[in-house]
Amino acid sequence: MTTLLICLPLGAALVIWALPLNRVSAGSLALLAALAEVGIWIQMLVRFHFDRGGLQFSERRNWFSDLHVSYHVGVYAFSVWLVGLTVVVMAACIAYAFWAGRERARAYFGLMLFLDAAIVGVFVAQDLLLFYAFFEAMLIPLYVLVGVWGGAGRMAATLKFVLYTMAGSLLMLASVIVYGLSKGTFDLTRIGTSGSDWIFLGFAAAFAIKAPLFPLHGWLPDAYRESSPEVSAVLSGIVSKVAAYGFLRIAITKFPGPTHDFRVPILVLAAIGLVYGSLLAFRAPDFRGVVAYSSLAQMGLIIFGVFSVNDLGLNGAVLQMINHGLISATLFLLAGMVERRTTTGELARIGGMARGRPALATMLMTTGIIALAVPLSSAFAGEFLILAGIFRRGWGWALVGGVAIVLAAMYMLRLISAVLHRGIGSSVTDAALDLRPAELGVTVPLVACLLALSAWPAAISGHSFAPNHASRSVAQGFK
Repeated sequence: MTTLLICLPLGAALVIWALPLNRVSAGSLALLAALAEVGIWIQMLVRFHFDRGGLQFSERRNWFSDLHVSYHVGVYAFSVWLVGLTVVVMAACIAYAFWAGRERARAYFGLMLFLDAAIVGVFVAQDLLLFYAFFEAMLIPLYVLVGVWGGAGRMAATLKFVLYTMAGSLLMLASVIVYGLSKGTFDLTRIGTSGSDWIFLGFAAAFAIKAPLFPLHGWLPDAYRESSPEVSAVLSGIVSKVAAYGFLRIAITKFPGPTHDFRVPILVLAAIGLVYGSLLAFRAPDFRGVVAYSSLAQMGLIIFGVFSVNDLGLNGAVLQMINHGLISATLFLLAGMVERRTTTGELARIGGMARGRPALATMLMTTGIIALAVPLSSAFAGEFLILAGIFRRGWGWALVGGVAIVLAAMYMLRLISAVLHRGIGSSVTDAALDLRPAELGVTVPLVACLLALSAWPAAISGHSFAPNHASRSVAQGFK
């Protein structure tokens, strides 16, 4: 079943590329494959034994026997939720791209499915070289999707993204080789821990760039603004979570000594990114800018939870990964829908859109209120757990997190007010219709997931690690 989650979108991509399909046929096949992927994940979720924990749905085949490298895949409880986030968001993004009518549909949808397979592969890989292969494979479709289908500044955005990412990837490759050869295996379930600061820093740099963490976020503004809305949704909603997953699965698990040594510097960078990203989001002049910089801030908060390395923080980090993934994907898709109606995302020109557009107002208000982390929302549960966890590492970290949450309320309220209220913007006309049924079909499932998590956040926070033993699971390498 785990291999099927990788092979299904990859096989569908190859079919779309190979057959002379028209735009409708290519989009329909891609959407069908994405929805089938969701169905397979639901079956995995139902069959997963959360009370038992450990690696499940494992499959292993020798790849390079001399180096003890294998095709080894499987899922832990926390990675089940990240795979679910991937397939749900990718299905929504492919559906939006199909409705929007992207040019060169065969190439576009094939690349989206290829990206789907690569991201799922990262979350299920249990071999270091296999993890690296999937980690690098994500770059190929993203390079083309941003560089070909992006906006006017797409080439500069693509160049920054590739240079940053390749720099981190080369450092991680060196760490993977040295670590695996020194331990005699690349299998994550068998490889021992290491005390090497340099190997740890190689992994940490790659994950910090992908997240991104301050000050390695230079690629973020252009990439998020110049990409098509659905690609921005994937970058912010899913790809950034690959970094948080890497910190959790590899960095803090396999390098306990360096994690302790470098915890404070990493938390300082996360704290700066948390406040800095929030301030930039508040000052951003456009819809996508607000969401992009809020992602920088939220990743800082998630890193707080991961590097607290205690039960509260780790459970909160996984819950917040899912929350932020769904929220940012929804907001980027809504930004695209607004841009289609107004030809701009500048907040000064798109005010008053609530008038005569109740569906758009409802979707944006609901998503925005959850992002505000109001009590009884899933974001509130995730952020509260993270702050409680990081408080045990020092009250100063929790204070920074609390200040950032206040700033988050400011920039999110500003976004809602600028888009829905105030005077009618110069780019808003009577021809700008409310959300169409197809657009509601894309956004409603994402918002429904957020509402379901708001009603039962313990579905994730209480089922991501062995019951009440998150830190012990990390210390034991999830065995």
